[in-house]
Amino acid sequence: MIYNKDIAFKTAELLLKINAVKLSPKNLFTWASGIKSPIYCDNRITLSYPEIRTFIRQNFVKAIEENGFQPEAIAGVATGGIAQGALVAQELGLPFAYVRTSKKEHGLTNQIEGEIRDRQRVVVVEDLISTGGSSLGAVQALKEAGCQIKGMVAIFTYNLLKSEKAFIEADCTLITLTDYDHLIQKAVEIGYITDKDIRVLQDFKKSLS
Repeated sequence: MIYNKDIAFKTAELLLKINAVKLSPKNLFTWASGIKSPIYCDNRITLSYPEIRTFIRQNFVKAIEENGFQPEAIAGVATGGIAQGALVAQELGLPFAYVRTSKKEHGLTNQIEGEIRDRQRVVVVEDLISTGGSSLGAVQALKEAGCQIKGMVAIFTYNLLKSEKAFIEADCTLITLTDYDHLIQKAVEIGYITDKDIRVLQDFKKSLS
């Protein structure tokens, strides 16, 4: 679910402005899920731009507050959600922890780093959603630790049907600042992509539907 349509277009504009979105129709990118894609969104770049970083943090906080999540702690998904989550936790004055993709093989063998209490209300912060596998893996780890997951906020989602179904099955509300459709629409509007690029991106989306 998009937090706000105007914010969706503004977020897309900012991502395009700093070239956080990469297009490569011939030399495809490989996502963590293994999917070969002509588009890659690297939201970690936003951390290098204070104004954009602030914009994202403030709108994450607004989305959390306006949806009535009332979290007692914030958890970031490693690695992209760690910095964003810490910024949100700082803004809200809440404890912060982060979730690894798997347990460490040494030391305390933790998957969750930081202090999370049993039955604590938690909002999860992520930078990007593709298939949703790693994001929901973090949600599951938090649930197994006894947390009540109130929802997840993310900067961007590719709007894949697979991820939408996965979040419904996991009973986890997902709110994003922008998505694939708003990004492509804004990219066309500002001349960031060509007509040929549009066809490639549309065909790619259809192939995953």
